[in-house]
Amino acid sequence: MGISDPDAVRAEMLERWGRAAAGWGKRAQRVREFGLPVSAWMLDHAGLQPGLRVLELAAGPGETGFLAAELIRPGGTLVCSDATDEMLEVARARAQELGIENVEFKRIELEWIDLETASVDVVLCKWGLMFAVDPEAALREMRRVLRPGGRVAVAVWDGPPANPWATITTRALVELGYTTQPDPDAPGMFALAPPGRLQDVLEAGGFVDVVVESVEPPRTFDSVEAYIAETDDLSSMFGDVFDPLADDQRAEVIARIGQLAEPYVKRDGVLRFPARTLVAAADA
Repeated sequence: MGISDPDAVRAEMLERWGRAAAGWGKRAQRVREFGLPVSAWMLDHAGLQPGLRVLELAAGPGETGFLAAELIRPGGTLVCSDATDEMLEVARARAQELGIENVEFKRIELEWIDLETASVDVVLCKWGLMFAVDPEAALREMRRVLRPGGRVAVAVWDGPPANPWATITTRALVELGYTTQPDPDAPGMFALAPPGRLQDVLEAGGFVDVVVESVEPPRTFDSVEAYIAETDDLSSMFGDVFDPLADDQRAEVIARIGQLAEPYVKRDGVLRFPARTLVAAADA
């Protein structure tokens, strides 16, 4: 089933990510830490070397690209991009904090990459492709801007059963009647999770020698309260429903999340969730 109004979906997505940017800036170090195994896989498979021009799409705080920027020195340049100006400001601040200098910043949307054909050597996109209304179009654009023999490395989340940390908060809101189940046909976190889907869209985008594997990044939280607070900062979809609730309603939601998270609470009180990301690399 197709999306009835793709432009409206894109506009809503951009607005949501713009509002979420402050929370991502606040949590940038946490995002870097839990995403490090995924970034490491992508960089290992990207064929990086000094002097290359690397494009990171949907960069958010920019962490994967900033790691790449170190590996392409001297002479290499990172183009750090995101679809929202607010996220780009977060990335700029983060680059300054980390002392990354071989970087350019540019607002770019996944499905219309505002760069010349065959102008970059590597494209990176961690946890962004599944939010594209048309991921095949996004991959065709990545293929277009890559030089012959260039590489792409992407990461998307595997399905809900492999990522309970990402579903429990919404499940609690749905069960208590505060929101409805997300549309499974809409772009979102699990859009590219079905078996074979990621490989299919990469090949449809014109890529060859596709390798798809999985990485299990750590998703740990000191407490249920810390888990909810981080979700509130990073997910505008959760915050839009949770934040306006009355105190007693929020307490009800917190209690339900605590019940659903109980299987993942260890003896030391720390929440340790399983998590799984699909990672892929391919040649242009």
